Amino acid sequence: MTTFEPAVDDLLRTLAPQVVGVLTRRYGDFAAAEDAVQEALLNAATQWPAEGVPRNPRGWLVQAASRRMTEQVRSDQARRRREELVAGQVPADRRSAPGADAGDEGAHDDTLTLLFLCCHPVLSPASAIALTLRSVGGLTTGEIARAFLVPEATMGQRISRAKQRIKDSGVPFRMPDNAEWPAQLDAVLHVLYLIFNEGYASSTGPELRRVELSREAIRLTRAVHTLLPDNAEVAGLLALMLLTEARGPARSSPEGELVPLAEQDRSRWDTAAIAEGIALITAALPRGPVGPYQVQAAIAAVHDEAPTAAETDWPQILALYGVLARISDNPLIPLNRAVATAMVDGPAAGLTMLADPPPALAGHHRLYAVRAHLHELAGDREAAIADYRTAARRTTSLQERHHLSLRAARLAARPAR
Repeated sequence: MTTFEPAVDDLLRTLAPQVVGVLTRRYGDFAAAEDAVQEALLNAATQWPAEGVPRNPRGWLVQAASRRMTEQVRSDQARRRREELVAGQVPADRRSAPGADAGDEGAHDDTLTLLFLCCHPVLSPASAIALTLRSVGGLTTGEIARAFLVPEATMGQRISRAKQRIKDSGVPFRMPDNAEWPAQLDAVLHVLYLIFNEGYASSTGPELRRVELSREAIRLTRAVHTLLPDNAEVAGLLALMLLTEARGPARSSPEGELVPLAEQDRSRWDTAAIAEGIALITAALPRGPVGPYQVQAAIAAVHDEAPTAAETDWPQILALYGVLARISDNPLIPLNRAVATAMVDGPAAGLTMLADPPPALAGHHRLYAVRAHLHELAGDREAAIADYRTAARRTTSLQERHHLSLRAARLAARPAR
């Protein structure tokens, strides 16, 4: 979207999935509805800052998008059958778009239904992320492409293929039934988790963080939490994001270099986000059953509550990683558990845990980075230098590569004991 008042920006991002939901339910064509709403959002981004926000902004968007859908149908003679189908689904007294200030049948919020659709298991995680950011987040294709450092045309094709995959699969626009609910909610939370992680620690390119992605993930997760306030894992994921994002301002030095957690200036952490995250996870844990997002949030809370790195309750963190290892197959858990073990029982114990890493970690730069850190703690300078250099070669993040190379260089320049 173009640059304009943040309040209008926030309003449009909130309304986008609601309007897509209204049109999808009305016309039965998710792909066409999503395209039409994107057009309406761009028009609003241009008009509203100059002319003011209409009295009924959602009605305005529904009207604009409905007109766009009607134009698309009427201008394409090859889609005559779809036009007849749409016309047959809409009562005769409602075949013209409603007035911008009129009420509409979308009085209830379709955001969660749309989120389930965009994160449906028929899509790959990459496709689900792109479609979620576009249809639920209200980001333009260009914005998503810039966030993931790919050409806009490439991202456009990815989104188009995702919409076509949903259309071909015949997935209905409805909330999952009781049997489908757990798996599909897990898919939604996983997609939001992936969006947040890419924003907080960019996997590729020159930027350490992509704040627009992590903040969008928090906004969408907050919306899910509003709709499902009693779900402990939703609360756990929101808490995890808040507690992690709170450290964001301290993750880089004034020169832009990555700063590890133990070396961060904790006065730069966002105390309001920490307080909200701790309150969320404190309320969620007793509700159970305990899931991986809640445990990760609890670990993040222990880190955030420590006044200094030296005062971190590592035995509690190690115990929590033990719980997490039993309920999650995330291949990065053994790495974090090894670090916690090293902090409690010494670096040799942590290195022993990494002697036979899971196959999913074979060749992963984080395995070498953790091993380098533990070798450094153990005083094995040569092994630490070798692993730091290997980790630097294998990472696709330029900021992380710079940080790892710098660690190796500083160790190499240090006089041998």
